Amino acid sequence: MPVQTVWKGSISFGLVSIPVRLVSATQEKDVSFRQVHAADGGRVRYKRVCEAGGHEVAYADIAKGYELPGGQLVVLTDEDFEDLPISSSRSVEVLGFVPFSQIDPTSLNRAYYAEPTGDTKPYALLRDSLERSGRVGVVKVALRNKERLAVLRSFEGTLIVQTMLWPDEIRKPEFDFLGEDIEVRKQEMAMAESYIDTLSGDFDPEEYHDDYREALLKVVEAKAEGAEVVAPPEAAPAEGKVVDLMEALRRSVEEAKQNRAAGKAEAEEAPAPAKKTAKKAAAKRKSA
Repeated sequence: MPVQTVWKGSISFGLVSIPVRLVSATQEKDVSFRQVHAADGGRVRYKRVCEAGGHEVAYADIAKGYELPGGQLVVLTDEDFEDLPISSSRSVEVLGFVPFSQIDPTSLNRAYYAEPTGDTKPYALLRDSLERSGRVGVVKVALRNKERLAVLRSFEGTLIVQTMLWPDEIRKPEFDFLGEDIEVRKQEMAMAESYIDTLSGDFDPEEYHDDYREALLKVVEAKAEGAEVVAPPEAAPAEGKVVDLMEALRRSVEEAKQNRAAGKAEAEEAPAPAKKTAKKAAAKRKSA
């Protein structure tokens, strides 16, 4: 199934214009439901009703209204939005290049792949120069009639435009505990660092699964086939609360080491997936 084009324009790299199209880089896999009447399973639908007259309103007759502090509404039409000065409507405008480590992950939002739609040489030049510099571009782009701040970065041979929140859209942490003088003992810090070291390793996203979604789909399939839904076994009751912080840390390190050793033993016994083997082989060829 072809991926839908979200935006089409060009990346302005100095005096070089690189035609691209943006496609969504992510796909949420949430299990979606329809609202139905529990008694007969009939679909429940909503109507757009005007509060002033109580009548249903067609979608084509709906406009946008901005509510003022006093409660009055300012109605805006499509023509009002067309007159807004959005300079980046057809261009990804590069504002500068910064180290990616200086960008707070909290501000990062939706990611899009930028696919070249013309000559691929300027595209490859920008991609490779970003990789060699270790920096990302800070850009502006207009998506769905809204100007957005974004980063332009290289990942696995592709340029990615990832939108960001504007600085005034990120809330500052204002909590009472931030002003407290909390003392952490050296032994506690050493044990906590030992726990982190035990679980440290390279990130492999294929190791993680959405257990809730998988279990939910099994419930849906079972009900669709008329089978009895068997509840999962209850988890063992938690042990008594450990008051001593050092004891809790020590036990955490021991359990982490045991789990890591058990997982390593299972990985050694299981055959290597063909996908990972091919990926490693491709990496070796690239390295050679």
